[in-house]
Amino acid sequence: MSTPGSSSGPDYGQPYPGAQPSQPYGYGGQPMPNAPVHAQYATPQGPVGTVRPTGIAILLFVVTLGFYSWYYVYVTHEEMKKHSGEGIGGVLALVLAVFVGLASPYLHSHEVGNLYDRRGQAKPVSAMTGLWVFPGMFILVGPIVWFVKSNGALNDYWRSLGAQG
Repeated sequence: MSTPGSSSGPDYGQPYPGAQPSQPYGYGGQPMPNAPVHAQYATPQGPVGTVRPTGIAILLFVVTLGFYSWYYVYVTHEEMKKHSGEGIGGVLALVLAVFVGLASPYLHSHEVGNLYDRRGQAKPVSAMTGLWVFPGMFILVGPIVWFVKSNGALNDYWRSLGAQG
């Protein structure tokens, strides 16, 4: 057993000789390797999307008899894919919205939540938010609640990156 300052062996709790003081040490006094950066926390490299006011989007949905929803699905999924490099993109999202419409709200909320998750933030919406559409449609206001929550979260994300609107 050595005493502090003696040369007969390493002192426990002391830095490894020749190492930098701020570097953490692992088992046996060996420097610990730097932890790899996890891909989900990588900074998105793509362009920032457009803020779409929720009230105007709902109005356009009503005025166009629902056709605006297809445009909205295409454009928002395309923006999210270009921004993050992940997701299904606009074309596949549109095909799913047209032919398997019930899956679209779950997928949309999931991808919006993933934008936050990639930055290491809590997801304000997730696939579970889609439950406001189905079975939430039976209380009549469910789809509106879903859209307000999902579109609001997407708009907040774009604003946090400097988008105006």
